Amino acid sequence: MSVSLGELAVRFGCELRGDPDARVERVATLGNADEHALAFLANPRYRAQLADTRAGAVVLSPQEATGCRAALLLSSNPYATYARIAALLHPPAPLAPGAHPTALIAPGARIDPSAEVGAYSCIAERVAVGPRAYVGPHCQLGPGVTLAEDVRLVARVTLGPGVQIGARSVLQPGVVIGADGFGFAPERGTWLKVPQVGSVRLGADVEVGANTTIDRGAIEDTVIEEGVKLDNLIMIAHNVRIGAHTAIAACTGISGSTSIGRRCMIGGMVGFAGHISIADDVVITARSSVSHSIASAGIYSSTLPTEEARTWRRLVARFKRSGVLEQRLRRLERAARIKSAPEPPPEEDHD
Repeated sequence: MSVSLGELAVRFGCELRGDPDARVERVATLGNADEHALAFLANPRYRAQLADTRAGAVVLSPQEATGCRAALLLSSNPYATYARIAALLHPPAPLAPGAHPTALIAPGARIDPSAEVGAYSCIAERVAVGPRAYVGPHCQLGPGVTLAEDVRLVARVTLGPGVQIGARSVLQPGVVIGADGFGFAPERGTWLKVPQVGSVRLGADVEVGANTTIDRGAIEDTVIEEGVKLDNLIMIAHNVRIGAHTAIAACTGISGSTSIGRRCMIGGMVGFAGHISIADDVVITARSSVSHSIASAGIYSSTLPTEEARTWRRLVARFKRSGVLEQRLRRLERAARIKSAPEPPPEEDHD
């Protein structure tokens, strides 16, 4: 697909510095772009590449516009503008409405005529597939699953009984939604399985990354609200609720009955204890361990940055000696008749 810079400027509200009749047909990085490609600059780390780029056009902010010989599309949010242009230049393949001959579709399933069902997919009774939905190859849709309009299951997606997927949501390969949660009751040294009778509800415009899992609720549903973005390899346990437009990076694990607010940003490999609540607009940096509720918006961390090994061993030794040093300090304060600062109250355990 080829689009003129003038059309891009008008459609996406950019200021154009360059020939409006010049055309681009794909996107590329600043370092690898040619005259037929559009690039962007949003991270200052790549500014050094701007002067030498051969891109046909670059999307960037007005503050970064100096020193570039390529045509410019100026935007207050260059990354978002680039995303919209990239979607225009690289549209998804058009649907081929209908079901592949190898698909297994139960008689009681309802498939909209405009939807596509791929090879070797299996669709159970009472499933409803909405307009323009795409069920990719090797997908498994359990009884009572509902897909709203324009849902896209890329491939090998498994949806358990009663799962509901909101409009325009995208589920990448290997996603499993609606498997049993980890519910077991201890009994005389053994474990008794607790039936998981809830399901999972995803709102509109949710994206779930490859091999991410979302467990069905134990009694009530697990809920992922509209606009949530989940990276690859995330584990979400039963009865979790994630608020609208929250984004969570890869390898995060969220224990059961945790509630995460709206517009949160969770870094990679964060671990959440169960039965806690996270406020709206919270940012949690990568590899943090969240063991208690967070009541106020802000940025939270609980890890130390990487140190040289010998330095790290010394720090660990100091951590282990901290209790002894505190006792020594208090004895010295008592001997000198210096009043000690009061000890903080113990934190409430929310686990």
